[in-house]
Amino acid sequence: MAKAIKLTTLILGIIFTALLVAYLCAPHGVLLDFTITAGVFFYHFFMRLVVGLGINAICKNKIDYTKAWFKEKNWEKRFFDFIKIKKWKKHIPTYAPETFDPKTHTLTEIASATCQSEIIHEVIMVLSLLPILLCIPFNAIAVFIITSILAA
Repeated sequence: MAKAIKLTTLILGIIFTALLVAYLCAPHGVLLDFTITAGVFFYHFFMRLVVGLGINAICKNKIDYTKAWFKEKNWEKRFFDFIKIKKWKKHIPTYAPETFDPKTHTLTEIASATCQSEIIHEVIMVLSLLPILLCIPFNAIAVFIITSILAA
């Protein structure tokens, strides 16, 4: 999965760069829309890679899973039951599934990796909203708000 995400990010970067060059050479409204859309997609993929790799480099899956931040909150079980997470979670791709393999890792190591993943996802969720700041200068409110909210 990691190779697929990196390859997708590279391809999106190339598409965005090509569209940006094309737009700068021949400015046209539709081309600007495509360039913005490709740029936003590239940002979301690239940002996820940088955040994940950065936090992994710092924490190395050694998060203390007993900290209060990681304790189950009163509302979480009801929320996860409501969204029926047990039915669909197994279909969501994992960046490094081997990190969560009980055949090669202890439950403590898996719990620490899970908590690190939670930190990564929380940072990503906040950073996913940053492109909304570009709504006004690019006059593309829908693109930035929809992609940012869906990505978050």
